Amino acid sequence: MITMTMTELDRLKVVQAVCERRLKPGQAADPLALSVRQVERLVLRYRSQGASGLLSRHRGHPSNYQLADGVAERALNLIRDCYADFGPTLACEKLRECHGLGLSKETVRHLMTEAGLWIPRRQRPPKIYQPRARRACLGELIQIDGSDHRWFEERSPACTLLVYIDDATSRLMALHFTATESTFSYFEATRGYLEQHGSKPRQRDNKDTNRDTSTLLPLRRFRMASTSTRKISNSTHYFRILPNSRTHRRSRSRFKFLQRYLTNSTGEST
Repeated sequence: MITMTMTELDRLKVVQAVCERRLKPGQAADPLALSVRQVERLVLRYRSQGASGLLSRHRGHPSNYQLADGVAERALNLIRDCYADFGPTLACEKLRECHGLGLSKETVRHLMTEAGLWIPRRQRPPKIYQPRARRACLGELIQIDGSDHRWFEERSPACTLLVYIDDATSRLMALHFTATESTFSYFEATRGYLEQHGSKPRQRDNKDTNRDTSTLLPLRRFRMASTSTRKISNSTHYFRILPNSRTHRRSRSRFKFLQRYLTNSTGEST
């Protein structure tokens, strides 16, 4: 019994037609994507060995591109122990830099997929994103984003424009040009926004009593997406006016530096 693939079955039918003189070797070369000489070799092999002569001679033999013994197992052990939360590309780089394993990223991806350490994106369940409704009031939520562009053409170097957009009305609340999109640039732009628009939200304290605040926006009710001093990537950031909550009290310590910055800047301007 001979097992053949569909490609080999199609090749068998064409070679049989050549042997029965229903096709010429030149006519059979086009559908098989082979040269006339290769077709003649297949005909000779078919006449001498039969249908088994058309089978691939690589069948049953190890691949010429297989990994050496123990390399795949060593790579998987290292990935499980040190890089279990890494993607295939980063894991491939670390294996090459730190352990001297020169594997391609697709080989690492294949090994991690078979071992259950990585799920291809096509096999992941789709993410369902619920649309967010706009805020009800002006100033309740401000979206911040930076755009790097040659705003002044050739008259000035390229710079970044920081844009403050109100979520409820889509109104431009503040525009600020800066050299780079950094944390201190956002601090400076936020100070200008607060000096221009101010903030008088109603705040609920722990005793459930309402009181007005006429000062600038307190830091415990101020939230930004990034507080590091390194450059911020091109993504949208938010800050909003919210009542005190456990989440805000827990994250208050992360904004002490921003509080000192805004307090000192306000004191200097006054």
